Amino acid sequence: MKAIVIYLSTSGNTKAMAEAIASGIESKNVDVKAVSFYDVKPEDINEADAIAVGSSTFYYKMLLPMEKFMNETLAATNPEGKLGAAFGSYGWSGEAPILIAEKMREMGMNVIDPVLRILHKPTDKDVQECKRLGIDIAEKLKHRSKTA
Repeated sequence: MKAIVIYLSTSGNTKAMAEAIASGIESKNVDVKAVSFYDVKPEDINEADAIAVGSSTFYYKMLLPMEKFMNETLAATNPEGKLGAAFGSYGWSGEAPILIAEKMREMGMNVIDPVLRILHKPTDKDVQECKRLGIDIAEKLKHRSKTA
């Protein structure tokens, strides 16, 4: 079982969330990689059984490079049936994770609800929430492998 946590972070807040989510996944002995979407390779996505994607919100949307990544790179890997999760930091409205989750569902992914949205810089409590999401991802993956 493998998971990948892909993020686009403008101020470091979504990156901090991604690292905490990866830490939660890793705590359950699932192979995980947290990587900026700029550095992710299609083979990393193809090998992953779970894909978490995070973006900050800009003018009520996910950032344009992340939207392009979702529509082109992620869609091209045909992630249908994979486990998905969406997250992001925001300063005003926080729609990006919701939009990411919608895109994942359109691609046929099984998305964990609710999406994880954190206002501004993650507090210690927020970091624990991110780790909890990572644990949920790992546990759902393990459950799937037992029932498959």
